[in-house]
Amino acid sequence: MSELVTGEAVVLGLRPARLPSRGLAVAVDVAVAWAVYLGVSLLLLSATSSMDSAAVAAVSVATFVLVQVGIPIVIETLSHGRSLGKLVCGLRVVREDGGPIRFRHALVRGAMGAIEIVMTMGVVAAIASLVSARGRRMGDVFAGTLVIRERMPVAEAGTALPPPPPWLVAELGALDLSRVPDGWWLTVRQYLARMGQLDPQVGGTMAGRLAEDLRGFTGAPAPAGVHPVAYLAAVVGERQARETQRAFGAAAAGTSRFAGGGKPWGGEPVSSVQPVG
Repeated sequence: MSELVTGEAVVLGLRPARLPSRGLAVAVDVAVAWAVYLGVSLLLLSATSSMDSAAVAAVSVATFVLVQVGIPIVIETLSHGRSLGKLVCGLRVVREDGGPIRFRHALVRGAMGAIEIVMTMGVVAAIASLVSARGRRMGDVFAGTLVIRERMPVAEAGTALPPPPPWLVAELGALDLSRVPDGWWLTVRQYLARMGQLDPQVGGTMAGRLAEDLRGFTGAPAPAGVHPVAYLAAVVGERQARETQRAFGAAAAGTSRFAGGGKPWGGEPVSSVQPVG
């Protein structure tokens, strides 16, 4: 099972959730949703006693959709991918590039969940998760999301990069990353995670190309004397800090850039990768 590097500090190094944990989280969410639905239905039963059968049916359908689909979408959006069941099981929904989900992602997941979880009693979702290499159901595929393990043993955590020098942090703080596409972030994370498996010359060349791509997006060249790999890792750390600050506030952002250690995520030390020749 390959490790996942995400765009939020709290999920750095965590792995995609598998069917057992996802199934337990869904069971908690469904149980709570049905309990709320039955309670609301009992309250509406007396309130709609004077209505005709068509109106009662319409209210019942609207209540079902609201409780089973609408409320979960709102909760998942406001909590940045953590429903009650996921909170209990230590899971979170993130984008494929590791960033926090938005309303459109929760909407697609909720709409598909009504079909593959509620209407089919979870059979379709279970089959899709078993077939998927990363345990994704159909809603995740269409929404471009992934459910990851937010809690894991310390022994399983990935090795982090050493902290960048203060002057580099200051420069990156003023860097405009708004035009950098999600695909570039995903490519850089995959490169950093697999850097140790690459030939040093090939890895150095790829780092140089990625740094040049970043220069095209931001208009700012890499600082002189900074290895491309170290620069890419520092930029990813800065972006993670900004995502964390937007999602959880400034208090959590300071811990999201780097967590100590001497190697990139899953790779070799930076000094072992040869720069572009």
